Amino acid sequence: MLSHVVIRQDRRDTMRLSNQVRNTFATIALTSLLATVGAYASDCPVAPQPHIPPVAVTPFNLDFVKNALTDYHDNGTYMADIAAVYSTARPYVESRAGEVKKPAVVLDIDETSLSNWPNLQADNFGFIPKGPCTLEKDFACGFTAWVELGTAKEIPPALEFFKAVRAKNVAVLFITARKESQRSITEKNLHAVGYDGWETLVLLPDGDKSTSQAFKTAARQKFASEYTIIANIGDQLSDLAGGSAECTFKLPNPFYFIP
Repeated sequence: MLSHVVIRQDRRDTMRLSNQVRNTFATIALTSLLATVGAYASDCPVAPQPHIPPVAVTPFNLDFVKNALTDYHDNGTYMADIAAVYSTARPYVESRAGEVKKPAVVLDIDETSLSNWPNLQADNFGFIPKGPCTLEKDFACGFTAWVELGTAKEIPPALEFFKAVRAKNVAVLFITARKESQRSITEKNLHAVGYDGWETLVLLPDGDKSTSQAFKTAARQKFASEYTIIANIGDQLSDLAGGSAECTFKLPNPFYFIP
């Protein structure tokens, strides 16, 4: 388990490094609790533990952590860990699809369906909400500008899962804390990489000050009156908290944390 995690606050705020380190162990504890408790259905499958690299540094040096995270991503282990979660969720969703009324799955977007790795690399694992994003070497990349480029790549295991459950007539409901003003470019980006046939895309209204967790919980509760949400999949604890799904599946993301 990574002993120090690079943590980001809600995408509207930037956390200082001191807060990042102080909250690390609370994040790990919450992740372990979610993995243990999981969904409310007793027969929900449990995905294998991710292979996030351990980093023991004395004295603490953030560069060692960043290098370990970069290697975790670049050597293929990160994507293999993501694939393991989707491979665990898929047979459960497919088996339940014909047993329930109006089956659906909820998917987050960032680091769940689309990858922001070029943005994370450009900002050296920091979070810069504003400013341009040219992706030029040694220049920062503002996250809002990055989203508006509409060039985020799909996460391959996510797209494979998406196509498989759609083939079983399972509705896909995207719920993201991206802003409503980014709807058009987000829809375009999703279609460009192959996400076609999803049911709906829910975005955070511009000016809404809700936390990501509160917003997403409320959105799922509304859908739960119409659909049977078989699975809820996301890379953040805040994507999964609040219920309204049979099973929850947590994807690994040691790069940042959103409450």
